[in-house]
Amino acid sequence: MPLSTELPTGQLQLSRAADRSDKPHLPVRGDLAHIGLAGKYFVPHYAVPMAHGVKAETVLRAAGKQDAAELRALAAGEVFDVLDMAGGWAWGQARSDLLVGYVEMSQLEASA
Repeated sequence: MPLSTELPTGQLQLSRAADRSDKPHLPVRGDLAHIGLAGKYFVPHYAVPMAHGVKAETVLRAAGKQDAAELRALAAGEVFDVLDMAGGWAWGQARSDLLVGYVEMSQLEASA
């Protein structure tokens, strides 16, 4: 189930240690997390996902570099929700199975 992109209201607080049992599908890293995780994970920044389409079949990787482990193939036309862009790579989440990873920016195009 996709996370909500609604901005949280009121004061946020953490009440217990974060559960990271579903890490491959959890869009959170040390510096950034999906806006839907605000109040559940404490990070310096939260991002609203930006939908992008995969231009041609490509690979979702564990890190933003060519030799990083391949997580799975992404099909042309698949939607990838981008949370961060840096160094020619996009970090985010595949919408079809919510798997989190990195895709080369050149393989993505912004969706309407």
